[in-house]
Amino acid sequence: MSAEIISVADSRAALARADLLYDKAAVEQAIARLAVAITDQLRDTTPLLLPVMIGGMVLAGKLIPQLGFALQVDYAQAARYHGTAGGRLCWLKRPQGPLKDKTVLLIDDILDEGVTLAAIMDYCRENGARRVCAAVLAEKRRIRDKGLQKADFSGLGVPDRYVFGYGMDYHGFHRNLDGIYALGQKP
Repeated sequence: MSAEIISVADSRAALARADLLYDKAAVEQAIARLAVAITDQLRDTTPLLLPVMIGGMVLAGKLIPQLGFALQVDYAQAARYHGTAGGRLCWLKRPQGPLKDKTVLLIDDILDEGVTLAAIMDYCRENGARRVCAAVLAEKRRIRDKGLQKADFSGLGVPDRYVFGYGMDYHGFHRNLDGIYALGQKP
């Protein structure tokens, strides 16, 4: 969640100057491809799916109905606060059930720096998960010097720009857009 508070008018202005990277059809095709890849790898594991809130909510809602095998669902919500030492992870909601001996699939909107996803994956492993995977709708094309380097399942590649829509927010707005947008090119 962004610390900067902006107005609705500012959010509309940002959308007006943003570039559409992927329209609804392209995003939904990517989600269908994710479903096939996840099914191929996890169908015999009865995985526990953990959407990472709030960003993973839209992807999870579209993806889970396409997974035609036995699974369980819970969710997790955590934030990394940059004002603390090392940007430590602060849990808002931990998974409720036991993780021991389970295959866990985290579902999130984007792999950006990878630090938060890596910390949640570590938590799952520390609590006995046998296998932990990550599925993201978008993966930024960037060098990551720490954290999760690559998602196990990734829908779309996006440039290293501020992206929003389809679960990803622009300062709390635009998660509901049915496409993926990026703010103007970096200089």
